[in-house]
Amino acid sequence: MINLRLLQTLRVMNAQGTVAATARALNLSPSAVSQQLRQLSREVGAELWEPDGRRIRLTTAGCVLLHHADLLSAQWERARADLADHGGASYRTLRMGGFATSIGPLLAPTAQELREASPSTRTTVADIDTRHCYEHLLAGKLDIAVLTPLPGSPTMDDPRFDQQPLMDDYVDLVVPEGHPLAGRERVELCETADDDWISPHHDQSRLIEALCTAAGFAPRMVHHADEWSAVLSLISHGLGVCLVPRLVPLTTHPRLKRLCVGGDPPFRRVLTCVRRGSESQPTISDGLRSLRARAALSPWT
Repeated sequence: MINLRLLQTLRVMNAQGTVAATARALNLSPSAVSQQLRQLSREVGAELWEPDGRRIRLTTAGCVLLHHADLLSAQWERARADLADHGGASYRTLRMGGFATSIGPLLAPTAQELREASPSTRTTVADIDTRHCYEHLLAGKLDIAVLTPLPGSPTMDDPRFDQQPLMDDYVDLVVPEGHPLAGRERVELCETADDDWISPHHDQSRLIEALCTAAGFAPRMVHHADEWSAVLSLISHGLGVCLVPRLVPLTTHPRLKRLCVGGDPPFRRVLTCVRRGSESQPTISDGLRSLRARAALSPWT
């Protein structure tokens, strides 16, 4: 019988691309990862990977085994859910993570609700960007992720993950209170063609550039800040404007105005993501249910 842990190592190695990165993801030594991969090759009687420059890639046999490993992993997660319904052990710790602005309105209150409902279950929350969310889920370091899909993210039908829409986080134009558009409730994006812009972190900047290009101009990115609090501070001092998701609160910057963008308002899709098959685990199911209820009642959509 093949050890499921060996198959898990193969799955993580395929995602990470190197032995060193796989070792970090699984909290193992590189030698332990290499030993496990060699053992797996011996057990199936086939070479499963080959060098690819500084990385390694799966052989044809490795890809075949990976397909079955994904199916077996999902089935094992479902088996755990069924066993929990019949007195078997369930997760005692629910590990949730997501992008920074999802913590305050979504993850933190969900963790509090779950803790009060089941004091014996420990719930943890971590600030993790989308790219690392998938890695942490696959490596078993995270149970529920709240994320916004990016170019190159796993597709909705990826056999490793169950991803479900949670909410649409609309994006508004934020300007300083003295701005000529500040008295308006709704603006067209083309009206900001002559403004200086604040460039936020990379993924959001790409969205802004795409939306402005569709509106007929290239935004003049003058300042840059990765954290939304820094972006808002720059706007409040009159140094530019920016498109800001509604999950980002403006309460600490009273000199700002949030304006709806005309036409089809832009938004970023927010998803929940879990390991495929684990969504029926009692603690994970409770967490997903709480997140959906909170998102449904949110004032941001």
